[in-house]
Amino acid sequence: TDAEGRLILCDAMTYAERDEPVAVIDIATLTGACIIALGRHPHGLLSNHPPLAHALTAAGQAAADRVWELPLWEDYQEGLDSNFADMANIAGSRDGGAIMAACFLSRFAKKYHWAHLDIAGTAWKTGKAKGATGRPVPLLTQYLLDRATEVQREDGRAAH
Repeated sequence: TDAEGRLILCDAMTYAERDEPVAVIDIATLTGACIIALGRHPHGLLSNHPPLAHALTAAGQAAADRVWELPLWEDYQEGLDSNFADMANIAGSRDGGAIMAACFLSRFAKKYHWAHLDIAGTAWKTGKAKGATGRPVPLLTQYLLDRATEVQREDGRAAH
């Protein structure tokens, strides 16, 4: 099959339901289509929860490790309809490839807030400086620091 990475991810996302997470952020070098759409500067971001997407966008800005949110509109979901199975894991065309991959994943994130970071264009440097970039570690570190600060504020309010 092509697009086997998303099959592994949806299995992990389904498994995550057992722990009733507040949020799940998956990170993958999922689609070459994201490189075509965004180049090698921002990570592709898709989410089923606007506040989570906003928090990741803000963390990316603060950490100089930017994201660009792509739409996860219902209009795209019909591209995964199948005559042979419950759903297809790839669309019948190359249109919106990064979005279609995230649409597939979104079907396995109904029980929690979820964001997908497509790092296909940002995980590796090409050319003379070839190698891993370490991204999106700055973004995720900043997100966790921001979240910890938010929880501390909430705990402080609850104590008073």
